[in-house]
Amino acid sequence: MSTAQEQNAVNASMMEKGHENGGTHGVDHVPKQRKPYDYGGNPLAHINTGDSVRLPAFGGEFQPGSYRSTEARKFANPAPLGLSAFALTTFVLSLINLGTRGITGPSLVIGAAFAYGGLVQLLAGMWEMAVGNTFGATALSSYGGFWISVAIILTPGGFNIIQDLTAADGSEAAFLNSFGLFLMGWFIFTFILMLCTLRSTVAFFLLFFTLDMAFLMLGLGYLLNGSGAPNGGCIKAGGAFGILAAFLAWYNALAGIADPSNSFFLIPVAHFPWSDKGREKRNKVDNNDARDAQV
Repeated sequence: MSTAQEQNAVNASMMEKGHENGGTHGVDHVPKQRKPYDYGGNPLAHINTGDSVRLPAFGGEFQPGSYRSTEARKFANPAPLGLSAFALTTFVLSLINLGTRGITGPSLVIGAAFAYGGLVQLLAGMWEMAVGNTFGATALSSYGGFWISVAIILTPGGFNIIQDLTAADGSEAAFLNSFGLFLMGWFIFTFILMLCTLRSTVAFFLLFFTLDMAFLMLGLGYLLNGSGAPNGGCIKAGGAFGILAAFLAWYNALAGIADPSNSFFLIPVAHFPWSDKGREKRNKVDNNDARDAQV
C-alpha cells in the first residue's frame, strides 16, 4: 500500500472513531442527538435520568415551563420547603374560616404566619433566586410576604390596624373593606401566576387555581359586609378552596421530595396535553424549537 493510501486509511479510521466517540480534535463529526426528555419508559417519572438536557414543567421544582437539568446544581431544591410552609399555614387559616370545631378567631394562625408561612417561605423564595428560578422566587417570596403581612394585621394590639380602622360606634366596615381590597389584590397577583402554569402539570395548575378562587371568595366575603360582618357563605367557600390549595401544595411538595432514593413510588403529575411534554408524547412539533432557531 502506498503512503497516500495508508494516510487515507488512517484518516478514514479517525473519522469513524470521531463519529462513534463524539468526535476528536481537528476532525468534523456529527454530534450525537439526545432526546429532550428521557423517562426510561416510565410515564409517571419526573426525575432527571442523567441523559436529559431539559426537564419538563414540574410543580415539585416550582417550574411552570421547561427548565435545565438539575444534575450539576450545587444547591438542594428549595421548592418543597416553600410549598410545605405555604400548605400548613393555609390549612390552619382555612379551617378557621370554615369554623371548624367552633373556632372563629384567627389568633392561632399568627405564629405560623410569622414563622413558617412567612419567614421560612420567604427564605425558600430567596434560595429559588440562587438556583435561577424566577417564577419560584417571585411566587414563594411574595406569599411569604403575604403571610407576614397577615400576621401583622391580625396581631392583637401589635400595630393597632384593626383598632384604627374601627369606627367610634364599633363598626368595622372600614377594616372589612380594606382587608377585602387587600385580598382582591392577591387574587389579581395569583391569577397572573396561574396563567404561567397553563403549560405545566395538572397538579401545579390546580394549586394556583384553587388558591386564586380562595382569594376571590375571601375578598368578596370581606367586601360584602352589609350586616357589619363578613359574608359567611363567601368566607366558608374561601376556606374550602384554601383547604384544597393546601393539600395540592403538599402534593406538589411530596412530588418534589420523593425520588428513588427515598420512595417506593413516584408521584404522578399529569402533564396537560398541550404542554411541551404532552405534545412530545403525541409526536407533534414543538414551536419553541423554531422560535429558538430564529433568535
